[in-house]
Amino acid sequence: MIKDRASGVLLHVTSLPGKYGIGSLGNEAYRFVDFLERTGQKYWQILPINPVSEGMGFSPYAAFSAFAGNHYFISFEKLAEKNWLPSNFFDNIPVNEYSSFVDFDFISTLYKKKYLELYNIFIRQAYHEHDSYKLFCSENAWLDDYALFAACADEFKTYYWRDWPEDLAFRKNGALDEWKDKLRESFEMHKLLQFIFFTQWRDLKNYCRDKNISIIGDIPIYASYESCDAWTNTEIFELDNLSLKPTHVAGVPPDYFSETGQRWGNPLYRWFDENGSLNTQTARWWKRRISHLSNFVDLIRIDHFRAFESYWSIAAEEETAVKGKWIKGPGRDFFDYLKSEGCGNNLLAEDLGIITEEVDELRDNLGLHGMKVLQFAFDFDSKNTHLPQNYTTLNCICYTGTHDNNTTNGWFYGDDISDEQRRYILDYLGLDSDSEFHWKLIRHAMMSVAKTVIIPMQDILGYGREFRMNVPGTVGTNWRWKLSKDSVPSHVEEKLLWKVKKYNRMSDNEKNS
Repeated sequence: MIKDRASGVLLHVTSLPGKYGIGSLGNEAYRFVDFLERTGQKYWQILPINPVSEGMGFSPYAAFSAFAGNHYFISFEKLAEKNWLPSNFFDNIPVNEYSSFVDFDFISTLYKKKYLELYNIFIRQAYHEHDSYKLFCSENAWLDDYALFAACADEFKTYYWRDWPEDLAFRKNGALDEWKDKLRESFEMHKLLQFIFFTQWRDLKNYCRDKNISIIGDIPIYASYESCDAWTNTEIFELDNLSLKPTHVAGVPPDYFSETGQRWGNPLYRWFDENGSLNTQTARWWKRRISHLSNFVDLIRIDHFRAFESYWSIAAEEETAVKGKWIKGPGRDFFDYLKSEGCGNNLLAEDLGIITEEVDELRDNLGLHGMKVLQFAFDFDSKNTHLPQNYTTLNCICYTGTHDNNTTNGWFYGDDISDEQRRYILDYLGLDSDSEFHWKLIRHAMMSVAKTVIIPMQDILGYGREFRMNVPGTVGTNWRWKLSKDSVPSHVEEKLLWKVKKYNRMSDNEKNS
């Protein structure tokens, strides 16, 4: 867990300056790790690494598997370095290293063609006979279900599995084997993609370890209904027994981000059995999920942690999140179960939103680090818990903003706040000028008592609102920002390193050098 003062950078893998239009596990990822090392960072925080879909706006928080990896991360160049690909594989793949946005629609169409080509190349190389591939398949019990789900989604052009043939949707005897045979090529291709993904991730993780960089992963609280998880684990979700459709769905009530709340639409979990005790099937699925992700990251940020204390339940027929109610969550019982299974000692709490004393108590009793966000601090309330003066524990992570916030400069210089707030912020921070405001907010994060500081890469570069990663409650243009090639000048590195040194957040490898 977190012990010493340190800092890190928030940047999703897709936001790396990828050569082929999207960030990947290729050389750009290794160069970013080198950047973290040069600037004295300890942590690389990312968003969920699971596969995304067009129907869900390519959101990493609406993946169609809680166990599989995002195949868009795969680096063709890394495969070529191992002589697994012929030189002509790269023909007709446009190179665009200077775009600031991912074109997911283009990428998804192009990559589907290249994945099939990749599969056919590996078939000729008899990859399925390789010991490493056989071991991967035997160690990952989720793999066959996932590969069949992905193959069926490709075949029927939808992840909404209730629209598939009835015998397949209800997983009737014989139907799974029948469709596996029908879709054998696609089924095997998706297994191969997962093998490549996790092999490349393992190599990158080892590189991070050698550089003393810890990866902070992210685990969404909910699974998508349009997912392999809902299709294969209907018993752990609040679904109608006959139709297998959700009876109640997840979201949050009206808040800072939305007047009508957010209706996420994910099915809620069956946290309790008929006797009111913790549902062991649900708890075991969560344990497998956390254990699996722990193989690939060092720390895990639980998104929407407050739902373990109480969660917002919305009847499935409601169009907004306004008409919902709070339902008591599994609380300490769930985390005690994880502890009894030797799991969950690497968790962090995303404790933003409507937080009650009960949520605070659960987090603190579990000894979990929570989050403080400086963009939430300046509402003229001197008791605001996001103000550095009110950090009552060192066990928190301070952010200038998160992936759900505007960039710091977009927030400060734009219309997110009033002129009165701007004056208040400058007075609170003791500033005579608002020039380069991003560095000034970073400075206050770095000098805070919080053990850990995480800064979004956009804030380090001083980017404006056009480079925001996500606007909660909206779809269509989110999750697309990416670094372009050579977009991090040396003076930015020098300035970041100086602040890390000045406020005693140097990583161990730099301290000992």
